[in-house]
Amino acid sequence: MPAGRPQLVWFKRDLRTFDHRPLVEAARRGPCLCLYAYEPDILAGEDNDACHLEFVNQSLAELREDLRSLGGELIIRTGRLPEVLVELRREVPFEAIWAHEETGNALTFARDRRVARWARENGVGFFETYQHGVVRRLKSRDGWSRQWEQRMNEPLTPKPERLAPIAGLAAGELRPPESLGLKPSTKQAAQRGGAALGRQELDSFLGSRGQNYRSDMSSPVTGEDGCSRLSPYLAYGCLSLRHVHQATVRRATQVKASKARGEPVEPGWAESLQAFAGRLRWHCHFMQKLEDEPRIEHGNVNRAFDGLREDDWTEDYSAAWTRGETGYPMVDACMRALHQTGWINFRMRAMLVSFASYHLWLHWPRPAAYLARQFVDYEPGIHYSQFQMQAGTTGINSVRIYSPLKQVADQDPHGVFIRKFLPELADVPDEHLAEPHKLPPVLQQDAGCVIGRDYPAPLVPHGSAYNEARRRMDLWRKRLGVRREARRVMQKHGSRRKSRWR
Repeated sequence: MPAGRPQLVWFKRDLRTFDHRPLVEAARRGPCLCLYAYEPDILAGEDNDACHLEFVNQSLAELREDLRSLGGELIIRTGRLPEVLVELRREVPFEAIWAHEETGNALTFARDRRVARWARENGVGFFETYQHGVVRRLKSRDGWSRQWEQRMNEPLTPKPERLAPIAGLAAGELRPPESLGLKPSTKQAAQRGGAALGRQELDSFLGSRGQNYRSDMSSPVTGEDGCSRLSPYLAYGCLSLRHVHQATVRRATQVKASKARGEPVEPGWAESLQAFAGRLRWHCHFMQKLEDEPRIEHGNVNRAFDGLREDDWTEDYSAAWTRGETGYPMVDACMRALHQTGWINFRMRAMLVSFASYHLWLHWPRPAAYLARQFVDYEPGIHYSQFQMQAGTTGINSVRIYSPLKQVADQDPHGVFIRKFLPELADVPDEHLAEPHKLPPVLQQDAGCVIGRDYPAPLVPHGSAYNEARRRMDLWRKRLGVRREARRVMQKHGSRRKSRWR
């Protein structure tokens, strides 16, 4: 057992024991006080929802059992940091705090700075290690990909063999959402938390489900099974990105070796593994943007877009969009799927943002906060960077306006997904699913779906809304200030890598 002074391991979005360097480093130096804190100000944030807490609690239950199997304990407290640390240090005079770096929202960023300041002022060591490919205090994007590769290929860190216990501390209990001021989650079909389930998803994806990932990921019909479904386990650190990356590389190497030996390999694997490996790099590329410029959580990436939509907010449009009552079945089915499951595939997320930003001309921050509450896998670094890219406020990405009509034809032509989440359209013929309002009134009666009674009419006309959004964006992007600011954005955030992974 270590004979040193007590060390505090602060768990945040890293709810695991495998490949957890802070835990191992702390265990080498002394008895470990393993802490998770429910933080009321963060739980009350506009981007937080009970679905996040439920996933966290499920992960904490497993983490606690895992730590106990190693001889340790997970100490759970409720309160603001560093006040929680002050109280704990009165009971256990810990020497240092060990944690992972976190690219979070403004609230967690301010919290981390408070903890660092408290540690300095009280002579407590504060050691943070990276757990992703996000580089803190990055000077330039030049060479970032090489740093990512280096980090992802470092050896995985095994669990500590044993943890020296700290006696006399009350462990604390897991707290349900209602006890922390949150309304119960509506997402009864959400993925469940925990490292064990994360490993199961990883194994099943690399072993069987991922064969057609490259094609399956675009449709909400095939994406539910064909996507990796690892995003919440990465968002809350039940799995490390390094673990997932190295497992993917091993699988790709295995497929390549089998082909070289002339052994039968199911078609699609090589291309799908390459596409997935690119997504893992993409994960950190977008998180790096928020790390480098935290203000983009609330402000336009390209500041010359200030004023584009702010004065055109329409509350009725926003309310219909959030309820899944826009009159566009693919949009509404996606939103109602989120209400029940907390997950949809990437293309459908992009379509939801596109519809809010262009068809409804809604300024992005409030829709972004709403979707953050719907996504069980909400990852701030990816969320805000991606939202702005889809909303057209970066100035360096192409304006892409998704047609909700075309998405039905391309991704759900037989209405499998739409009918699952919009049962009122169950008997609407396939050829009218994209625009049920065009079904003749007598056929609406026959289908049991009268527009305006059973399902809403379109909130806005697709053609004119699309064309007007395109016109306004084209005019704004031609402004000299937008082009100048775009050069700054590209220098700070643009990808430098052009390879098979991109």
